[in-house]
Amino acid sequence: MNKITVKLEDIKAQTQKALVNHGASERVAESVAEAVKVAEAENNKVCGLYYLESYCNQLKSNRVDGSVMPEVKKPSNSSVYVDAKNGFAQPAFAAGFEMAVCTARENGICLFTIAHSHTCTSMGFFTSQIAKKGLLGIGATVAPACVSPPGGNKPLLGTNPISMSVPSKNNDVAFQFDQSTSAIAIGKIRMAASNGESIPEGWAVDKEGKPTTDPNKALEGSLLSSGGYKGFGFGLMAELLASALTGSLSSVNAPPLKTTEGAPHDLGQTYIIIDPNFNGEKDHFFEQINSLTELISSQPNARLPGSNKNNPSETEVDKDLWDSVNKLAELD
Repeated sequence: MNKITVKLEDIKAQTQKALVNHGASERVAESVAEAVKVAEAENNKVCGLYYLESYCNQLKSNRVDGSVMPEVKKPSNSSVYVDAKNGFAQPAFAAGFEMAVCTARENGICLFTIAHSHTCTSMGFFTSQIAKKGLLGIGATVAPACVSPPGGNKPLLGTNPISMSVPSKNNDVAFQFDQSTSAIAIGKIRMAASNGESIPEGWAVDKEGKPTTDPNKALEGSLLSSGGYKGFGFGLMAELLASALTGSLSSVNAPPLKTTEGAPHDLGQTYIIIDPNFNGEKDHFFEQINSLTELISSQPNARLPGSNKNNPSETEVDKDLWDSVNKLAELD
């Protein structure tokens, strides 16, 4: 692939322009474009510009509402609920975020749920915002079924990502993990198929339930859970938290994410927000974080997940992809 270096602010600007050109309001487009920029900054290509053409096509077909105002409710003293109304997840999260933060500080904890939204892509984008408020953020979401249960060959769960972002004492992210509960994100399988590449054994099985290194056979079959039964358990946990609790679609009922036409995604996300000072012991909490950091970093080549992030101003992008972004942004 021919790579070029692109400024992150240009990525955000062109993404925002492309989304507006295809029917999103400036408010919505800015929110989604920021998420794309962050994904590219973190080299999370599957959740970055890779999704832009799909966003634009689905805005044009009205599969996603690019101007709807999310509805925010407070069902109880310790919960905040946002109905995205089949719009993007990013502006729905933003609509209820400050209320959820205040709720967590008042009660020590907040159950923050988003319902009926477009796919949220990277969960870490959201939980990191929670950590930067000095709070512990745990998140879960679902995706269309593509993961079979251990020993099976029929998709039951989605990749069902989970994330946890831990605050540092200075309101930054001390560490974070953001991962699919499947062995790999399905976007990486699609990328391999598109590029004519094989995939490692252990990622997927074909439609007969046999291990495969062919990404096309994997897409016809199903992915495997990360860690077998253990990963499948985490996938079930995400399913219940993000689907059953929010009133959104389950993995087996969720429509394909990237097709232009079809029913709205109608997906949910659940965030558990915890104040480290809920019992007046935040100093102990941060001492433990520092201790973990020191113990792990003292070992050669070991680190806490997400602890080595920097703040780049530019990133490498496939030239053909960047050309397509510019065409989407220049559309009359």
